[in-house]
Amino acid sequence: MYNLVKATVIAAIFAISPPALAFDLDAMTDQEKDQFGQQVREYLLQNPEVIMQVFSILEQRQQAAELQEDATLVSAYLPEIQNDGYSWIGGNPDGDITLVEFLDYKCGYCRKAHNEVANLVKTDGNIKLVVKEYPILSEASYDLSRAAVATLQSLGSDAYKKMYNQFIKHDGPVTDEVITFLANKVNLDGQIIVAQMDNPSVAEQIAKTRQLGEDLNINGTPTFIINGEIVRGYVPADTMKSIIAELRTQTQ
Repeated sequence: MYNLVKATVIAAIFAISPPALAFDLDAMTDQEKDQFGQQVREYLLQNPEVIMQVFSILEQRQQAAELQEDATLVSAYLPEIQNDGYSWIGGNPDGDITLVEFLDYKCGYCRKAHNEVANLVKTDGNIKLVVKEYPILSEASYDLSRAAVATLQSLGSDAYKKMYNQFIKHDGPVTDEVITFLANKVNLDGQIIVAQMDNPSVAEQIAKTRQLGEDLNINGTPTFIINGEIVRGYVPADTMKSIIAELRTQTQ
């Protein structure tokens, strides 16, 4: 642990020191290195708060690097993210904010976010919502996404919205009979949906979205992309409102 801390502190010293104070450890003799290490240790013992400061600086720089990487990725794939031609679109198609959600119906945090996102889109009135079927948790997740895509392909956008709202609340097993039952609850023909689920175009659409998610390093749900900003994981409604308000400020 001491060696790790020492190495981290030394690395931070090099990172934050001006060029005039930089020096080359490789140019030191073994004795000089030992003396320097002892000096670092004594300094840290006398000033332990430095360790936390160093780790804070490193964490901030790491976060900044990750944000920059995310921004670069999103920029490269933005047309596919916002307008892939097959994902369901809700809200205001002409909204000034495009809110894209990668979701898994078996994800607890996706369920927690569901009503908050729906209310935000409804009350705001100027948000385009794009739902990306991204089943990564289980076979049941995949079957629900298959059924959702099949609904959109066979019965259209309004039917998809009904089933999307059904699936996000469903806790039980996923079978053809269950899907038919859930469809009948909202006055849809479940047999049409079940029949469409085996169409190769359904699996192809989910595979494309999964590849896009992997290209964006999305390994958890929900993941949101708001205009060009990626938000990994659940965030409270107030936080999402703040993000959207800030994005609107930037475009004024």
